Amino acid sequence: MDLFDQNRYEEALPLFEQLVVVYPKDVVLQERLGFCLNAHAVSMKDPEARRQTRLRARQVFLRARELGDNSNLLQTALSQIPEDGSDAPYSDKKAVDDAMRTAETAFAKGDLAGALAGYTEVLKLDPQNYLAAVFGGDACFKQKNYDASYEWFGKAVAIDPNQEIAYRYWGDALYASGNNAGAREKFIEAIVASPYERLSWVGLTQWADRNGLKLTQPKIESPNAMSTNGDTTNITIDASTLNKRDGSDSWLIYEIARTSWKTAEFHKEFPTEAQYRHSLPEESHALGVVADTVSERVTKNEIKASDLNPQLTTLVRLKSEGLLEAYILLGRPDQGIAQDYAAYRKDHRDKLLQYMNEYVVPVAK
Repeated sequence: MDLFDQNRYEEALPLFEQLVVVYPKDVVLQERLGFCLNAHAVSMKDPEARRQTRLRARQVFLRARELGDNSNLLQTALSQIPEDGSDAPYSDKKAVDDAMRTAETAFAKGDLAGALAGYTEVLKLDPQNYLAAVFGGDACFKQKNYDASYEWFGKAVAIDPNQEIAYRYWGDALYASGNNAGAREKFIEAIVASPYERLSWVGLTQWADRNGLKLTQPKIESPNAMSTNGDTTNITIDASTLNKRDGSDSWLIYEIARTSWKTAEFHKEFPTEAQYRHSLPEESHALGVVADTVSERVTKNEIKASDLNPQLTTLVRLKSEGLLEAYILLGRPDQGIAQDYAAYRKDHRDKLLQYMNEYVVPVAK
């Protein structure tokens, strides 16, 4: 266990192999054996031997899960090993790939100084190698040289600001150094970089748990139902909303607005796409019309702001703050809407960050 904590995975591996035979139901031993196997695979030059070792690591992780291990760490490890145990080269340039494997082998042996020298060499050969910058930061982090780790993670972000791993590792380093607020910021940036990957949320979820906080998303849902059969769209109205004075009857406009997108507006907005899909422009238009209608009714004193359904109050606020699209992309995405994320993030990263900060992630006391 001491060897593992010192990142000396190669030395720890044969000891864990013996221990799991004696204690086959020990979850921690199984989990750590899996990590040691995965680290050992990196140093193996034969691709098939490497694949088989990674495959065994995956099987060990699965065994740990069967025994009740459902930690974020285990889920992360499992997600990084395909079912067939295959791995992709670090680079299509042999010199870069070889240098990276040398650095990773040093890391697996606990030789952090050697690993750091290796990652530095990789970046000399390939200045745009994202993983070398991330792993260099991780080596500094393991040495508790936090300031140096921030520099490495910053290099990785500069290489590719739309990958989540550097932000997440950076957040871990900040948290370990006692900078709780800084960690929160980086974990949020990890999600904004790539929100639809499970790993992107691991750091922030753990941060929230450590601080006794709960992540929340605004709940805004139409009480009505809409279904499509061929070219026909049916809207089922929740009759109870018609007798309320809280603005809920305004939701009918949402379904009507979406219907027009299915029949005509989508192809105007996306002329190169042959088939209709639910999109960000459609959803923001439909929700925006509801927000505008409710706001107008309040202005005309048709309904009182104090009587508004809380969901509608939140919707109006999101619209007025220019955060409606950010809410849709991060709070209620589906497969169609997700396709519009990259284009929105390109010009509106600030709105995505603002939404996460103001609506999803509480501030630690």
